[in-house]
Amino acid sequence: MRANTPSRKTVTLTRRGRLVLLVSGAVLAGAAVVVPLLTLRSDGAVRPRTLVIPEGWRAAQVYAAVDKALALPPGSTKQTAAEAGLKLPDAAEGNPEGYLFPATYPVDGRTTPRSLLSAMVTTAGRKFSAAPAAAGAPRSSLTFYQAVTIASIVQAESATRADMGKVARVVFNRLELGMPLQMDSTLNYGLGRTTARTTAEDTRITSPYNSYRRMGLPPTPIDNPGEDALRAVYDPIPGDWVYFVTVKPGDTRFTSDYAQHQRDVEEFEDLRRSPARQTPARQSPGRAGSAQPGHSPGAQPTTS
Repeated sequence: MRANTPSRKTVTLTRRGRLVLLVSGAVLAGAAVVVPLLTLRSDGAVRPRTLVIPEGWRAAQVYAAVDKALALPPGSTKQTAAEAGLKLPDAAEGNPEGYLFPATYPVDGRTTPRSLLSAMVTTAGRKFSAAPAAAGAPRSSLTFYQAVTIASIVQAESATRADMGKVARVVFNRLELGMPLQMDSTLNYGLGRTTARTTAEDTRITSPYNSYRRMGLPPTPIDNPGEDALRAVYDPIPGDWVYFVTVKPGDTRFTSDYAQHQRDVEEFEDLRRSPARQTPARQSPGRAGSAQPGHSPGAQPTTS
């Protein structure tokens, strides 16, 4: 698969720095989509249903949601995606991951998997083309596909929207310093799972998505990001941070000092082990798994 690594004119990718990047967080949601019956408006007309695709969902989650919304056998939309001839950028090589834009889509008796997927890709093209202009001058070292790939990591790793600009900066700082990204979010994507904990054995697997062993970016996006994540990529907050961890909800700490990062991680671990705290904090995806980076879970799907 393609390395998908920013130009070496601006990024020197060496084996320097094996320190762990950690952020705590919830697991990507994969809950079933419930589609209500059609309802009548006051004028007697049928009101179309809608399908809501949350930011940060993987393509597999989107496919399952469309199957559920259209009452199709599992796997129907995935098969359609492979045959639909979606208008994706050439760099995507037919893989719609990253371009199934999170938004609300109408669903009625004429809706098909192809029409829904096409609408998502068309919406992504329109929204993404506007995001860089709104964010300011693009980073000249990035292709647009690489920007969407980083945005997918930012979407997964950020505990809040306010964190996105800092998470994007951490990604760029690590690339520019020649450090591996060491993100649980990319590793878990390659493993096809959504766990918030990662073991040392996991980090030794051979996979183009294992950012503990492989330098640079993963070969494809790892989810479908929203506009805010892409804006953060094109306009990251200035800073020298290379580590971050969400110690508790609303308390994500970014630092360039490894010793300070270790103290923050220890505080996170102490809180996680506390009997009063049964739910793990958001780790690096960015969520923290075994003191490693993690990813942000997608929100629950909804229909109306």
